[in-house]
Amino acid sequence: MPVSPSARTFPATAQIPQFALYGELTRGTDAEGVHIELIETRSRKYDWHIDTHTHAGLFQVLFLLGGQVRANIDGALWECDAPVALTIHPSLPHGFDFSEEAHGYVLTIDQNMLFAAAGHEGDLFTPLFVQPLAVQLDAVPETAARIEALLQNLIFEAAWPRQGHTLMLEWLARSALLMLVRVQAERRIADTSGRGDFELFSRFRVEVERHYKEQWQVGRYADLLRVAPTRLNRLCLKLSGKSAFEITQDRLMLEACRKLTYVPAGIASIAYELGFQDPAYFSRLFKKLVKVTPKEFRQQTQHGTAGANGDAPA
Repeated sequence: MPVSPSARTFPATAQIPQFALYGELTRGTDAEGVHIELIETRSRKYDWHIDTHTHAGLFQVLFLLGGQVRANIDGALWECDAPVALTIHPSLPHGFDFSEEAHGYVLTIDQNMLFAAAGHEGDLFTPLFVQPLAVQLDAVPETAARIEALLQNLIFEAAWPRQGHTLMLEWLARSALLMLVRVQAERRIADTSGRGDFELFSRFRVEVERHYKEQWQVGRYADLLRVAPTRLNRLCLKLSGKSAFEITQDRLMLEACRKLTYVPAGIASIAYELGFQDPAYFSRLFKKLVKVTPKEFRQQTQHGTAGANGDAPA
């Protein structure tokens, strides 16, 4: 996907029209904090051309799932092929020329909903809008499918409001943005550490997910991945700050915490299901890593206080 600066410059900011949504000068007093529509809904009306404009107090993400777009964003020309997500800060002049087969979604979010109402979560979304981004989604098809499902749910919810409508819109919108945050963060890690190292680390995490109940040793994972155990450990420390062994143990304890919370089985039964031959050893290891015994953890979750000192390892 080429992204290149354009020789074209925008007119002075004062001359750039400012809309709520494109073509609409004001927002209704009952306007919601989240708006979503299909790309083609508005662009077809304007012959696939959206002229340069800004949105006061509104962040936008263009999710292009098919076709092409030529985007003029703050004086630069971006030529993008789907699937890609473009993020746009309220202050940035932007306009689009879509191909006629273009399709996808335009997500518009009020700044008060995204940041003020989100509290500490606002910091999580900031990297998406500090500067305009073109987040490629073709390398992460499973994530792209999850994002599309969230956007489809947003369209459905917007068309048919039910109980908790406003909260549902906000949760779905934040979930879609969080998926983008993950894609962008992983791309930065890959760019920094090298694509090969990141792909190896990702493959290791996949295999841990498959085999953690079997309690494989690090050497067995290394053999499967055709890499020396020492290299695998160095890679995990570099990308996660934890050794390969610590990652396997964290996954095991996360599952233990889930089962202690949601499965009404005895602690010994849970230990056997997680591959432990000795329930007493399971209890000692759990207390070492989670800081409370399995029994204490279960009691705390039943009383809603486990988050204070009994969370699973990250």
